[in-house]
Amino acid sequence: MSCSLADIIPEDWTLWSKTKPQCLKPLLGGLTNKSYLISASDGDMVLRLNSAISEALNLDRATEAEVLALAHRAELCAPLVHYDANHQYVVSHFVAGQHWQANEAGLVSLAALLRRIHALPPVASHLDVHKKVANYWRAIDSKAEFTPELRALAEQVNSHIERATALSDGVYLCHNDLLLENLIVADDGQLYAIDWEYAAMGDAFYELAVVIDGHGLNESQQQLLMTEYLARPVTDTDWQRLRHWRVIYRYLTVLWYAVQWSSGRMANAETAHDIVEQIHNIEAW
Repeated sequence: MSCSLADIIPEDWTLWSKTKPQCLKPLLGGLTNKSYLISASDGDMVLRLNSAISEALNLDRATEAEVLALAHRAELCAPLVHYDANHQYVVSHFVAGQHWQANEAGLVSLAALLRRIHALPPVASHLDVHKKVANYWRAIDSKAEFTPELRALAEQVNSHIERATALSDGVYLCHNDLLLENLIVADDGQLYAIDWEYAAMGDAFYELAVVIDGHGLNESQQQLLMTEYLARPVTDTDWQRLRHWRVIYRYLTVLWYAVQWSSGRMANAETAHDIVEQIHNIEAW
C-alpha cells in the first residue's frame, strides 16, 4: 500500500536525502503523531509528523531533538537522520525487528537499557509534575462530564507527589514513555527506544512506574526488573517510592486522555467512559 507523496514528504527533503523519498505505507501504533515508512537511495526510513496539539500535550520538541542527538550517539535509539529545525517532523532509519517481550531475557535487557538512558548527559528540561498537570488542565474542557471527578482526584495525587519528591535521590535523563510501541528488538538482538518526545530530567522511579504500569508487569516481573535495574536487593522504601510514582503516572495518563478528548481527537463515548474508569481505579488503589 502506498500513500500520497505530495501530502507526506516534506518539501525540504533535500536536507536529509540524496534522492526524493517514496512513501511506502503509514505505520500504526502511535496515538499522538503520524508516522510513515518511506524509502530513498539511503534505504528505508521512518518519517514522523509531529502532532498539531503538541503544546497542549506539553511536548518539548526542542528538548526531544537535543535528547535524540544524545541517544543517537549512544546507540540507544533508531539511528537519527534529521530533526526539522521547526520541530514539525523527524526522520530516522528504519530498524527491522520485533516488539519487546516481558520475559526474563526481555526484562534484563530493558533494565540495562534504562541504566544506559539514565547515564546520558543531563539536559536543561525537567519533568515538573505540577507544571505538566497545569498545562494539561488548560487544555481540558471544563464542561466535560468527567471533569468534576477528575478535579476531585487532584488533592489525593498531590500527597503522592509530595511523598515521591521527599524520597527522591536526584534526577536523571529519562525517556518517560517506554511503552510497547516505543521498544524495538532489532534483528541483531539490540533493544532500541524510539519516540523520545516526553524525555526530560526526572526521577528514575517515575520511569520505572511507566514501564511497570504501562506493561502491566506482575509481582515477579516487577521484582526482576527492579533488582536488575538497581543492581541490589529491592527495599520496602523502594516499593513505597515506586507506588507514589505509579499513582502519579496513572493520573498524568488520565489527564492526557482528557486532553485528547477535549481536542476532539478522541471525543467519543468510549474514551469518556475509559477516563471515568481510570479515575475510579486511581481512587481505589
